[in-house]
Amino acid sequence: MIIKTVQFVKSAVKPSQYPEYEFDEIAFAGRSNVGKSSLINTLIQRRDMVKTSSKPGCTQLINFFLINEMLSFVDLPGYGYAKVSKKIRSQWQPMINLYLSNRQNLLGLILLIDIRRDPQKEEFDMVEWLESHGIPYLVILTKSDKLSKTNQAKRQSAICSQLNRENDSVILFSTKTKQGRDTVLEEIKNLTGGDNDEQR
Repeated sequence: MIIKTVQFVKSAVKPSQYPEYEFDEIAFAGRSNVGKSSLINTLIQRRDMVKTSSKPGCTQLINFFLINEMLSFVDLPGYGYAKVSKKIRSQWQPMINLYLSNRQNLLGLILLIDIRRDPQKEEFDMVEWLESHGIPYLVILTKSDKLSKTNQAKRQSAICSQLNRENDSVILFSTKTKQGRDTVLEEIKNLTGGDNDEQR
């Protein structure tokens, strides 16, 4: 899958504000500061299209991006600890739940986990919810460049064991080295039924 055009569509906090189009959507979810916005920027090869920050909690809205005028990427607010007010944090989970539960355009979700951290309750809850609702999802271990190849393999095996997944079903990803970028794009292409062949 080759991404040729990217357009920021809008930000939203509730269904009435979602874009009124019929494009399939791929949502990106993960703990605050997991590198979600950086991953999306790496996929679309735009340095500053998605706002990034070294501080957790940078993404506070649901952001919609139109890819190649035929597919939408949706950047969800990070969950878990973030250096923002408790009031704002308390609004994020319902915002995410509402999107996942009501968005008929949602084709699949990409769940990001920091390779250096074990999955927590939020990740297990997300996986359980996605599986119970029959929504396809892809697990990506971010910040792989922070570890040696040997430790990458060890952490991948440990996390896969906790999530009860095969090692080859989880992708190692690095914004710095671009490790995993092509694999993620290929998986997105497969998820959309290969409708993006003309982009290659």
